[in-house]
Amino acid sequence: MREVKITKEPVELYKILKFEGIVSSGGEAKAAVNNGQVLVNGEVETRKRKKIVSGDIIEFMNEKYRMVLGLQ
Repeated sequence: MREVKITKEPVELYKILKFEGIVSSGGEAKAAVNNGQVLVNGEVETRKRKKIVSGDIIEFMNEKYRMVLGLQ
């Protein structure tokens, strides 16, 4: 499981997917969420603007990412 450092809370789900390079664009991130391909804390999440906070786990394409609050 990869840790992803976020500098503020909350962060919208699609922005994490985009800015962490999990997908190549914002449009691809929104489509992945809309299509039910993204899990947050083990449950399918279809809200692209879902607020993500430290401790949340995002799963996409069999990869898991744990959100950790940290400074740049």
